[in-house]
Amino acid sequence: MCTLMGTQKDGGAGYVSLYVEIDKSGFVDSAHQEVYADLRFYIFNRNERKYFTIQDTDVWRFDAFNTMWGFSKVLPVDTFKDPKNGYLYNGEHCEFGVDVIVPTPFEESETFSISSSSDKYTWTIQKFSTLSKDLYSPVISLGGKKWNILVVPAGSGSGRGKYVSMFLQLSTNQRRGYEYIYVRVKFRVINQSKLSNRESELRNWYGRTYSWGIVDLISFDDLRDSSKGFLVNDALIVEVQLEAISTTKYFP
Repeated sequence: MCTLMGTQKDGGAGYVSLYVEIDKSGFVDSAHQEVYADLRFYIFNRNERKYFTIQDTDVWRFDAFNTMWGFSKVLPVDTFKDPKNGYLYNGEHCEFGVDVIVPTPFEESETFSISSSSDKYTWTIQKFSTLSKDLYSPVISLGGKKWNILVVPAGSGSGRGKYVSMFLQLSTNQRRGYEYIYVRVKFRVINQSKLSNRESELRNWYGRTYSWGIVDLISFDDLRDSSKGFLVNDALIVEVQLEAISTTKYFP
């Protein structure tokens, strides 16, 4: 560690400056080698029995061309030299210190982003009123992932016996074991009389839970009412439109 009075060159004139220098011989074999370090400098204050500390919020990069880093303005020289302030004591005695912390290199890193999407899948279900079991769509692709749509004619959860429920299920092997995938998706029942569709939006994370949906998508009463135009010739048309999905990239 170097302790010195600042100069005009480093912008520290009139201040005590503190620097730490890395051994240059470590860069002989590789001019492109870099060492990142967190630096924390100390000056002991005998009056207060504690250390004056200075630290940057970022780590410092040492390499063959930048072997010394630190602070040009730590304390005003007048403040430091005045014995009443406690930095100099017992004549010209003072104590300086530095912590050099070299973080462990990342073995794996990741970037997370959310992208908009216009992917959608429309599914026509024939003979809907005769269905007695849950119905799965073929495997579909939305947002670069594989999915299934699950329609529950009898309703699920709080919608059982009153509503048709619909879910979007993430297929197996579509994520890492600890990965979470954010999805914003719209579920629709298409109105075949060109009136307003029945629509609900879902925003959720697919992780340990691989299936999310809407339990009260459309009521039995609205389906049975032929004037509403949702069930025509016993065919129900449902649609899933993906609006946003997250992507996580892993390095290396």
